[in-house]
Amino acid sequence: MAKPSDYIEARQEGEFYLPPGLRQSLYLYARRAWVRFGKPIPLFEHLHKTFGPIAHYNFLGNLIVFVNEPEWIQQILVDQSTSFIKERTLKRMKILLGEGLITSDDPIHMRQRRIAAPAFHRQRIAGYAGEIVANAKATREGWHDGQEVDAAAEFMLLSLKIIARTLFDQEVTPEVLSVADEVNSIMGIYNLLVALPKLESYLHWPLPYLSRFRRSRARLDAIVARMITERRQLPREELERRHDLLSMLVAARDEGDGSGMDDEQLRDETLTIFLAGYETVANALTWTQYLLSQNPEAREKMFAEVDRVLGGRDAALEDFPQLPFTEQVFAESMRLYPPAWAMGRRSTQTVQLGPYRIPAGAHFFFSQYVMHRSEEYWDAPLEFRPERHTPEAKAARQKFVYFPFGGGRRQCIGENFAWMEGVLCLATIAQKWRLEFVPRYPVEAEAKITLRPKFPMMMRVETR
Repeated sequence: MAKPSDYIEARQEGEFYLPPGLRQSLYLYARRAWVRFGKPIPLFEHLHKTFGPIAHYNFLGNLIVFVNEPEWIQQILVDQSTSFIKERTLKRMKILLGEGLITSDDPIHMRQRRIAAPAFHRQRIAGYAGEIVANAKATREGWHDGQEVDAAAEFMLLSLKIIARTLFDQEVTPEVLSVADEVNSIMGIYNLLVALPKLESYLHWPLPYLSRFRRSRARLDAIVARMITERRQLPREELERRHDLLSMLVAARDEGDGSGMDDEQLRDETLTIFLAGYETVANALTWTQYLLSQNPEAREKMFAEVDRVLGGRDAALEDFPQLPFTEQVFAESMRLYPPAWAMGRRSTQTVQLGPYRIPAGAHFFFSQYVMHRSEEYWDAPLEFRPERHTPEAKAARQKFVYFPFGGGRRQCIGENFAWMEGVLCLATIAQKWRLEFVPRYPVEAEAKITLRPKFPMMMRVETR
């Protein structure tokens, strides 16, 4: 346990007024249970529990501020957003994703989002509902009563099939599987890549994990480059008739100057969309099935809604708004296990948050995982209660108490797609099966780029 002597109160430092925090640099607390290399959630939880809505610490000479106050998160993401840029952790993702929508700063981000926006228009995304349902149904029909499956692996494959059809307009070919394999390989060493200072300077070193990263990135680049070249060779009329996201991005033009994306920008956005659309929804579906198995009342209520709305037929786009409780189940799962579990920014000028005046160059972190489980904002926060997400409850809730898709100008461009995919997949599987958790492995969340189960999530498939 930490001692009172470890802490310092809010204090004046010249023209700045810093929040309370840790007295020593973080590495001096390395033996504490709440400091675990590559696992920041225990540290964030400790700071919140000890200091309340805001705290600071120092690491390798950097001032880091952890914020768990919705009004101040809004200040960072919306009201004072021009005073911030992407934080180092997200910038480090550039070694994989380049200048994609997740990693780029303005003005690049504004231009890329403007060009990409039509591909993510609600009407465009609606056309993918049939692909989502068809793939979810194929997954469902591949199971049999009494079978034990690793839900995490099953939903990763389902999500991969959906992203292959919607992003690339093809089945899960060996080439698409290679993209997934290389991304997973990089995910395995991601925390190490993020933690090492000045990594970009020695990416060429012959260390095993750096060699593995270079090989995976080179293979990814080659695969995506081939796909982009194929689209570039199509007549414009045919390109504009295609409905996959990659074709739309190749055809898209900036309304301002009429320019499109070059091959490097297309590569960056393709990998960004692939990672965001593949990992996040798969993890959300896995956690949702686990939580439903632990909360049979909510599960039976969802089953009743699905049966009433669908009546045994395949789900369709128009059913999405008719499944409000299923959507609430999905929302509550993302409250307890948000796939995007933390965000960060770095200040480019002095920032005022409440009474605190914090200098330029400070790193600010806030965590959906911590906020979504905070007693200050949620009654019995560890309980699974889908009713927290009724229209009335959402209207009464303060902004940034719940933000699984981020917020502000950089809010996830694929949010509407994720909601539709999650709800239609849940409904399709629920028509035939209930999944019961089989405790062969511990249930532990692993915070990497996304919040994924650390161990296989074994579940028994049972006929309803």
